[in-house]
Amino acid sequence: MDIKEFKQSLKTYQALIGFDYGSKRLGIAVSDLLRGIATSYKILYRSSWEKDVAEIKRIVTEKEIGGIVYGLPLQMDGSEGEIAKEVRAFAEKLAQEIDLPYMFWDERLSSSAMERFLIDEVDMSRKKRKKVLDASAAAYILQGALDALQYTG
Repeated sequence: MDIKEFKQSLKTYQALIGFDYGSKRLGIAVSDLLRGIATSYKILYRSSWEKDVAEIKRIVTEKEIGGIVYGLPLQMDGSEGEIAKEVRAFAEKLAQEIDLPYMFWDERLSSSAMERFLIDEVDMSRKKRKKVLDASAAAYILQGALDALQYTG
């Protein structure tokens, strides 16, 4: 689904959830109900599929989520590698469990950008950065999508 179709499928006053996918950790961010600001929410330490889905469903209900944005880790030349294929497979599998519109957002350099910010602007130690980086990257991804949605007709 492209960004225009995604926007048209969203209901008013529902938040979006953003994911920075990892096989061991899933960075999670959520937007406000007006879809203007993304906030890092948590890091889901992956265990079993059933537990992961249960936690995601809990967040979807609690935060009034109306759509999902997946960070898609493209190669620098724009092609999709193995991790991008894993993200797409994860999204398709989750769509069987949670019936919400979803889209993919180019996440190239999102983790690098957030790590640089946490070092330069926040002066955060390596140990602390590790605890927040995935969720911060998810917020960075989601904010990029939210900004683009504002300018999509």
